[in-house]
Amino acid sequence: MTDLLVANARVVDGTGASAFHGSVAVDGDRISRVLGAGEPEPPARLRVDAHGHVLAPGFVDIHEHSDLSPLVEPGMDSMLRQGVTSVVVGNCGASAYPAEGAPEVAALVGADAAELDLRWDDFAGYLDQIDAARPGLNVAALVGHGALRLSVLGAEQRRPPSAAEMHEMRRLLASALDEGAVGLSTGLIYAPGLHASTSEIVELAGALADRGGVYASHVRGEGAQVFDAVAECMQIGRRAGVPSHVSHLKVEGTAMWGRAERLLALIDAERSTGGDVTVDQYPYTAWETELASALPPWVTPEELPAVLAEPRERERLRVSMTEGEPGWETLGSSVGWDRVVLGSFTPEPSLTGRSVDVVARDRGVEPFEAVAQLLLADRYAGIVGHGMHEDDVRAILAREDVFVASDGVATSPDGPLGTFDVHPRSYGTFVRVLGRYVREERLLTLEAAVRKMTSLPADRFGLAGRGRIVEGAGADLVLFDPDTVADRSTFEAPHAFAEGIELVVVNGRVAWDGAPGEHAGRALRRGER
Repeated sequence: MTDLLVANARVVDGTGASAFHGSVAVDGDRISRVLGAGEPEPPARLRVDAHGHVLAPGFVDIHEHSDLSPLVEPGMDSMLRQGVTSVVVGNCGASAYPAEGAPEVAALVGADAAELDLRWDDFAGYLDQIDAARPGLNVAALVGHGALRLSVLGAEQRRPPSAAEMHEMRRLLASALDEGAVGLSTGLIYAPGLHASTSEIVELAGALADRGGVYASHVRGEGAQVFDAVAECMQIGRRAGVPSHVSHLKVEGTAMWGRAERLLALIDAERSTGGDVTVDQYPYTAWETELASALPPWVTPEELPAVLAEPRERERLRVSMTEGEPGWETLGSSVGWDRVVLGSFTPEPSLTGRSVDVVARDRGVEPFEAVAQLLLADRYAGIVGHGMHEDDVRAILAREDVFVASDGVATSPDGPLGTFDVHPRSYGTFVRVLGRYVREERLLTLEAAVRKMTSLPADRFGLAGRGRIVEGAGADLVLFDPDTVADRSTFEAPHAFAEGIELVVVNGRVAWDGAPGEHAGRALRRGER
């Protein structure tokens, strides 16, 4: 007798092959049989009739910031209820390992680091703590370059590492890779990553060459600098001899609209000469990040009070944030302060959802002054930038080789992180693709879209046995109604769960069937089935 049988389904197996009518049997945490139409069903302890709806591999989200969600909100509901069964955390250079990065990551997602047990001496200890938390989803992790820098260089972030410091950074990374990390990430618009040279990252990424793993980057610019920034990411992969991955590909700012095809051509050109590069994207025209990214590289939020107190430095900041600097583009000129809105602003909740431009006008100050005031009130204030054009989003999404990834945080409306995220991608990324772009707009076939969400990202990030419906694979499954699946989360009301997801199975256990089920997720180590 098999443990679980999902019968009478339209099976989309994650490989891109045509859907077929059949059933899938599960024993333990593995898919034991894949049955075609008409094959006799084995007896099962639990039989679910799919009524002809789509059964796919659980979605694999390889760009998340849910590093601490398993410890804070182990149900990880916003992701689970849109069909995600495995996530990759540690992105954009920020990771909970080494432990020096954990308080920073906690603050960024609105967790109270003082109330969490953030103690691990090694990467294996971090994964062990995830296992002990019994999360709703599987969790794999990158190591953040920024976290490595914080651990080794401490407060001295504007200088390059010494030879000894680089050796220590490589040692920490190599140790994590040996213990199951899936690669290295950078966030080159954020401190401390923005202070790193290309050569520094190449040298560090070289540790991947011997042990495997991918180099994933939030590149150095996504507006006017995006072509150079993407080229740098690919150059790092070439020079280090490792696979490279561009996170959340986009062209940002009105001056860049219409150039998505040119950016894709740049990536194709790299591949045509043997370059090993992949990309991901979320299907929205707005991004979310921290307000501190609006500051030029020479000032941090901690240094801001002293800068504002000195007249010459204050004027330097005003000019920089108004006109930009060589190699650095201000949000005001690239996106426009009228398109940059505040996220959940705890010190003054009435400002949530208001643009920097409106806040500045209401206070009778320039935008740079408004940004400074807001950062003085909340160093970790978040913003949403409505900086992309739908035509560019569609051009990138239409590519069958571009992964779908959320750049979100696993949360829930009433959970401890429920006040943090104001971007609908945490609740709706995957179902938005299925509902809007597959069913309504027919931009992609269902089979191609599922492949972008499952086998392609799982293979790239070394998640062995995930992303396919095949005998012997991990039993991560999602059953959904293709006629009703849809996102309901909006920028105005982001904390709204997806619709049309009928069943989610994680490691062979029912995690969602219209009601919460078992927490059956675990830490995933690179290459481990």
